Amino acid sequence: MSGLVRYLTHPEVQVDPTVPVPLWGLSAVGRARVSATVASGWLRGTSQIIASAEKKALETAEAIAAALGVEVEVREAMHENDRSATGFLPPREFEAVADRFFAYPDQSIRGWERARDAQMRIVREAEAVLSRSQSGNVLFVGHGAVGTLLYCHHANVEIDRVHDQPPGGGHYFTMNKSRRQMLHSWRRMEDEA
Repeated sequence: MSGLVRYLTHPEVQVDPTVPVPLWGLSAVGRARVSATVASGWLRGTSQIIASAEKKALETAEAIAAALGVEVEVREAMHENDRSATGFLPPREFEAVADRFFAYPDQSIRGWERARDAQMRIVREAEAVLSRSQSGNVLFVGHGAVGTLLYCHHANVEIDRVHDQPPGGGHYFTMNKSRRQMLHSWRRMEDEA
């Protein structure tokens, strides 16, 4: 099947250390970025929107889907890498642990899901969708770490944080649906491919 596959990460979230991370929603800035992307219209032609069940990803997907008149398919296993062993970490500590997560993909860093396992999971979820013979473009809406792992797989590069999206979230990459060939790396969601 011809068409494009885009993987979009949710933009900025409302950080609340008292709330489990999967339940965080978009911040005002994140919602504004989604609205601007929807208004630009460059996602027309998207026939499937597949989202993580985490609130921030679902909020992003649902806003886009409403504008396009497309249903959102939720896939529970598209969640971010499992970091429940540590829960919320202050930004500096989080970045240090995330660096190790990518640097040592076959090790569990402080009880986090191994990067290699998270990569196999997100690739499996994406392939389950892409193996369908459905026309039109596909939009996956998810998270930065697993999105980077999916990118590394399809770009045929080793897991490395150098391939991570820029800070802030709300970035996407695009690949050809039929050949799974990477067309470009991370771009801001406001920037049409």
